[in-house]
Amino acid sequence: MAMQFYASPEQITRDRSEYARKGIARGRSAIVLSYDDGVLFVAENLSKALHKVSEIYDRIGFAAVGRYNEFENLRSAGVRMADMRGYSYDRRDVTGRGLANAYAQTLGAIFSDQSKPFEVEICVAEVGATADRDELYRLTYDGSVQDEPGRMAMGGQAEAIGGVLKERHEAGMSLEAALHLAVEALTSVGGENGAPRTLAADQLEVAVLDRRRVGRTFRRITGAALTALLTPPAEGTPAAAPDGPPADSPAAG
Repeated sequence: MAMQFYASPEQITRDRSEYARKGIARGRSAIVLSYDDGVLFVAENLSKALHKVSEIYDRIGFAAVGRYNEFENLRSAGVRMADMRGYSYDRRDVTGRGLANAYAQTLGAIFSDQSKPFEVEICVAEVGATADRDELYRLTYDGSVQDEPGRMAMGGQAEAIGGVLKERHEAGMSLEAALHLAVEALTSVGGENGAPRTLAADQLEVAVLDRRRVGRTFRRITGAALTALLTPPAEGTPAAAPDGPPADSPAAG
């Protein structure tokens, strides 16, 4: 009769945590931070078809790093939950905090009950009426939840990237300044011999939750609009606004 090897619960938990952390660290990074008119998402993403940043509900966005199929399942479940709650009760009952709690329960159950944990780290962000009311929640593979102070980095060399954000991020930054900071943080790691890298516009996935909009606040920034934001203005020329006053957008039915 074959003998079964015994492993303590502590050892199993450590092994699962190490497995998940290694998987997340192998991916490319994503940054979420508040700026004067909303919440900015910037992810290093070479794929045009697979998104790391998405909309969950009217004022709630989602960003993730790690295994795509796993965090896409979480995103889809969050959209269904938000739609059901908003339809059954009221759209104002759908909150970032509520979604973060639901994700925490799901990730915690998977980490405890399944042999392989999800190799994901996600952010649920809700834009507030003012910058000090923005909410950013970090959720890790084991279901832990942390309320972030207006900025966060996930995946890859997140600790080094987060250090740049902590040093340079300020409340009330413009969209252009916040985007330049995010790109500077992403490119500060991963170069040869510690040198900064260069990222082109087509290597970035950028989106915002724009607090100036009515109803659905999520919008992607792509193409010429993104290139214009990334291009520093000529010397002596004031920076142009990225777009005009936001048009009112009706809430999704």
